[in-house]
Amino acid sequence: MIDLKKEASGLWIVTINRPEKANSLTLDMLKDLVTIANSAQDARALILTGTGQVFSAGADLDEARAGLATNTVWERLSGAIAALPGLSIAALNGTMAGGAMGMALACDIRLAVPGAKFFYPVMKLGFLPQPSDPGRMASLIGPARTKMIMMGGQKLLSDEALATGLVDRLAEPKKLIDVARDLAADTLAADPVIALGIKRICE
Repeated sequence: MIDLKKEASGLWIVTINRPEKANSLTLDMLKDLVTIANSAQDARALILTGTGQVFSAGADLDEARAGLATNTVWERLSGAIAALPGLSIAALNGTMAGGAMGMALACDIRLAVPGAKFFYPVMKLGFLPQPSDPGRMASLIGPARTKMIMMGGQKLLSDEALATGLVDRLAEPKKLIDVARDLAADTLAADPVIALGIKRICE
């Protein structure tokens, strides 16, 4: 349910492929994502996307009730993505909810399709967010808007997410991966040492 495509250019494309369940994430899927992210030190660029009209609804409900919602695997995943030396791009093919936000917040760039919704109903469900998520979100959209989402239960539509900085660009669904590829092109063509140096300076 996690597909990985490695291209000769050094581009890795990781796809969440469980559209019949709104790409909700099981523990096994999250472990697969962690393994991929940990092994992606050789990737010059990585695109993270989903199949269908939802990027991810967050944790699989049955597994969430059994403890997945508070499992440290979410934090391990976002930390591994944040540590990647190459350019990481979340190509959000649709709505993104809950813990699934962590992996996208850890990416360098976030693209989204028009009409996508973004929400993080952690407090309503009786859980704390994953430790790194509020800080990463606040660095993009500010503390007040982060509280609006996490404490006020607000959903951002794609236009508002773009205006506030939660996402960096909108792209039509058929062009989403092409736009991500275009953004990765210069990094793929560059000296990896220079690309990493620029990434670290920007951080």
